[in-house]
Amino acid sequence: MAIKLVDGRSVLYRDSGGVPFASRLSSRARRAIYRRFVETLSPSAAETILDIGVTSDSQFLESNFFERFYPYKNRITCVGTEDGSHLEEQYPGVCFMPLVSGQPLPFAAQHFDIVFSNAVIEHVGDRQRQQFFLAEALRVSRRFFIATPNRWFPIEVHTGLPFLHYLPPAVFRAILSRSRLRFWAEEENFNLLTKSEFASLFPPEAYVTLEFQGIGLGHFKSNLVAYGYAARREG
Repeated sequence: MAIKLVDGRSVLYRDSGGVPFASRLSSRARRAIYRRFVETLSPSAAETILDIGVTSDSQFLESNFFERFYPYKNRITCVGTEDGSHLEEQYPGVCFMPLVSGQPLPFAAQHFDIVFSNAVIEHVGDRQRQQFFLAEALRVSRRFFIATPNRWFPIEVHTGLPFLHYLPPAVFRAILSRSRLRFWAEEENFNLLTKSEFASLFPPEAYVTLEFQGIGLGHFKSNLVAYGYAARREG
């Protein structure tokens, strides 16, 4: 999660922000993801929540949407490699803690009732790092809700480009590396997942439900969502 800043702005929004429809798509998809989170996990006012992957950005509607929508803000701890300290002022009750990329989460096992993360795992690096990210998220929680862009959604919202990401990853990266979008050519910055790839990353003890969610149709919806229990429950 070593997200970089360019001219004080999160690079995550630098390119999509230049393509207004991409930002609108992302905002709509995240609203749908939040609704699904509420439907599936039915969080109570007493449950503690860890949101992994907040951003320093405050310009775009899709930024830090969980903190904006969730009503029990005093139950949220949010973490990220960017500076999210402004969220404590913007949403009183929220607690922000900085993370070091690639390091274990600074919490005990099952410290939180729920872990939530959206559009982060595709930015942590190769499959091994993605697996570590999930293992840590599930270690510190009892229940989880993790979302990531679906590789088969026709519009790639980080770049704003259609269909190019359907190419084999090596070809996709080679093309981007020769463009102004070269940041997204690096696997450590951007590594999209299919549903089967996403499923393969979860630890075997987890009880996982995977769905296509967001906007779009069928297997071409904008996002993949995984939710469930960090460990299988008896009975």
